Amino acid sequence: MEYLDIIEFWHWWAAAVTFLIFEVFAPGVVFIWIAISAAIIGAMLFAFPNLTWELQFSIWGVLAVLSAVVGRNYIRRNPIKTDEPNLNKRGNQYIGRTFTLDNTLENGMGKIKVDDSIWKVEAVSDLKKGTKIKITGLDGVIFKIEKA
Repeated sequence: MEYLDIIEFWHWWAAAVTFLIFEVFAPGVVFIWIAISAAIIGAMLFAFPNLTWELQFSIWGVLAVLSAVVGRNYIRRNPIKTDEPNLNKRGNQYIGRTFTLDNTLENGMGKIKVDDSIWKVEAVSDLKKGTKIKITGLDGVIFKIEKA
């Protein structure tokens, strides 16, 4: 592949900038790791201009995976501090609130209307319609409740 033999360092840096632009428009942290890897390959090619294109792409792939794994682990261990920790965790916003059951719970399971939506609920025992309940936790999309 002759056209791959003419790859220069600035091609990698242009690719890194392109991936950074993608990152701005993508939800979450996705393209940053690929961009970092491309920038590193560009620097390596600047320092060692005789790297073959096969080696460049191989190192880029390994670096992209490695930087993604390291970056995700770092973010998981050092979460960003915020004054709104439940901003995008809608169910967590209801923990601690009390509501009245619209329907009787059978076998400890049922549904409850919370604001403008319906949520599944789970209790230790059956509860009758009209009982005041308190949301104590969340298991996926199911509220854990107890009698208030």
